[in-house]
Amino acid sequence: MEIKVINHSGQPLPAYQTPHSAGLDLRAHLSEPVTLGTLERVLVPTGLYLEIPPGYEAQIRPRSGLANQHGITLVNSPGTIDADYRGEVKVLLVNLSHQPFTVENGMRIAQMVVAKHETVVWQPVEELSPTERGAGGYGSTGR
Repeated sequence: MEIKVINHSGQPLPAYQTPHSAGLDLRAHLSEPVTLGTLERVLVPTGLYLEIPPGYEAQIRPRSGLANQHGITLVNSPGTIDADYRGEVKVLLVNLSHQPFTVENGMRIAQMVVAKHETVVWQPVEELSPTERGAGGYGSTGR
């Protein structure tokens, strides 16, 4: 699949780190480092502008290494970049650790997965077909 991209970051385009990776690493595009204190969040620009084909979305997800080693994750995970969005891709990071964390220009801060999606057409009805589970919600299936 080809996706049109404008790259104002001066960094390499997002890339897969291994042949079978699902996510492409996104890099920070900063004029100066940004330090996140405990429970602080920051919207980090990437310098990327995408033209995603209709019927697809780009999901922005945390990097497992940053989450495990530094407690850095995304506030809205996964974030969604819709096919009709033409603004800059930005990543909403949060620091869940007890230590400050500094984001540097060019740092790999998140991963992006491009996925197909369906468009829903609602069918209003008066009742839904029964299932064994029924209306059982949170915790209803046990531990």
